[in-house]
Amino acid sequence: MDMNQHPETIAISAGRPEVGPDAALNPPVVLTSTFHSGGEIGYGRYGNETWKALEDAIGALEGGSTLVFSSGMAAISAVFSILPIGAPVVASNQGYSGVMTLLNSFQESGRLEVRFVDVVDTQSVIDAMKGAALVWLESPTNPGLDVADLATIISAAKNLGIGVGVDNTFATPLVQRPLALGADIVMHSVTKFLSGHSDVLMGSLSTNDPALLKRLQDSRSFNGSIPGPFETWLALRGLRTFPLRFNKSQESAKILVERLKDHPKISRVRYPGFGAIISFEVNGTAEETQKVCESSALIAHATSLGGVESLWERRRRWPMESLSVPEQLIRLSVGCEHVDDVWDDINQALAAT
Repeated sequence: MDMNQHPETIAISAGRPEVGPDAALNPPVVLTSTFHSGGEIGYGRYGNETWKALEDAIGALEGGSTLVFSSGMAAISAVFSILPIGAPVVASNQGYSGVMTLLNSFQESGRLEVRFVDVVDTQSVIDAMKGAALVWLESPTNPGLDVADLATIISAAKNLGIGVGVDNTFATPLVQRPLALGADIVMHSVTKFLSGHSDVLMGSLSTNDPALLKRLQDSRSFNGSIPGPFETWLALRGLRTFPLRFNKSQESAKILVERLKDHPKISRVRYPGFGAIISFEVNGTAEETQKVCESSALIAHATSLGGVESLWERRRRWPMESLSVPEQLIRLSVGCEHVDDVWDDINQALAAT
């Protein structure tokens, strides 16, 4: 694999079987839990050929060795599982609700000491690092779309000998490559943009540190957070069109942002200037905002993102969502439909309130 190739090429060519007469172009789905002795895998919880193909492809995009997990939360849990009891962790005070719930439970139980910070305030992040074991960053954050100064924060953490993990689900390696900035771990909810078809639950971790990779691999093996081979094959098939899908969605998102800014029923639009996620706030009550989401005809009212179909939801409909997220905030994941059709649906849904 030529690592100097463009990501569009890497997404299509990485993770392929060796070329030979009548060799398959695509990797097989390896449905086995048991292997003959004498090889490197040993048992189905430790490895699978189908996993390796996807891991090679994601690793080529992120620039590091990769492990795939049964879900994004399984991947994140593996990172936290290798930290000592009571280890200090610096993390965003606003982010993906699953991670926020997990960190709050760790804080309450004493499993970890969590120092919540505003990732936009770079100096406050750096000030909170003293004595920390890990800095865990989302950038952009979910669903507020706050952007951290990754280069500065990662550099400061490395100068202090502190580990850094970055959730790169929203930005993807098409926008930023945290390992190249010095991060130790890059995490993806493969469920989202990388697989892109709303049919797979999966996560991944990438790193350039062989010792760290082994610890994370052991966590996956002994906690049993392994993906199924068929789901892995589906994710790899989805990955082949990831750059095409992401670029199309990002192009549409930029158009929709400008239109949303001028809409009289929208009080605020949040968009970092890249990516396919837009968060915006409706002029009205939580109930009226909820009705907007329920009134769409094209945009799916659902709680995910990164698929070929556009979808949205009022994030505070979930009890575990951060209280810092406004009741009137809608997170819109822009899909690959024609942008004018998506806009027409937004318009008619807003008119329904």
